[in-house]
Amino acid sequence: MRCFSPLLLLAAAGCATTTAPPPVTLAGESFGPTASRDVRTLVLVLHGDGDGVVPAEFNAAAQAIADAVPGARAVALLRPGYSDSAGNVSPGSRGGIDGDAYTADRVAAVADAVTGWRARYPQARTILVGQSGGAAMAATLMGVRPGLVDGVVLAGCPCMLPEWRKYRAKQGATGFRTAVNSFDPLQTVGGIAPTTRVTLLVGADDKETPLRFSRGYAEALALRGIATDYRVLPGRGHDLLRDGDLIDAVRRMAATPPPTPQRSAMVTP
Repeated sequence: MRCFSPLLLLAAAGCATTTAPPPVTLAGESFGPTASRDVRTLVLVLHGDGDGVVPAEFNAAAQAIADAVPGARAVALLRPGYSDSAGNVSPGSRGGIDGDAYTADRVAAVADAVTGWRARYPQARTILVGQSGGAAMAATLMGVRPGLVDGVVLAGCPCMLPEWRKYRAKQGATGFRTAVNSFDPLQTVGGIAPTTRVTLLVGADDKETPLRFSRGYAEALALRGIATDYRVLPGRGHDLLRDGDLIDAVRRMAATPPPTPQRSAMVTP
């Protein structure tokens, strides 16, 4: 029978449980305080679908959030296969612009990147912001990785994917009649952690993702008991990433105490 020193066993246990933070595999610019003690809110921003190069306005939107929200570290996170004007490039395949980019592997890549950033700022509240296709990915992520983020702000979301793709096909957009393997955010609502807060913003004049594709999703969240704030913005179109109402939504979410699970939530017109 072998005998082991208790000190050696404790040392071995310490070695076994001490792991390095997971790496951040996706690229992107970040803004705001860097020291963990100074970061109260971690905001990760996801852009919409495009041709692979994200415009400079995307980074500017993340910086505007960092400037507006006290103690916020904001990350302009590049989805798989995308690059930005600063020379950052995320690995992977981006998919197209016809709703085929919200697949399990791409959602997992974003979730892993969020996990890596959370490890850097473990005490911070984590908010995920998504515009258009980035909103569809953010909505899916909170359903398939419950509890990974504390709150989500969705802007111009195609959150009812099959219905939205039919709408776009009727508009004559190419590629939308072909079947895809993307998640439908509406079908992932049942997996969302009950304490998650969600804000949905949609422009009243949005012709890309009309408000019905956000409202139906908001109603499903309310039925699930998720704290939901659904707002239609008069006179606004599809691109809301630098909109003052979006920044205000992030600011409110960062300042609001964490919710307790509730039986119902209100969706206002």
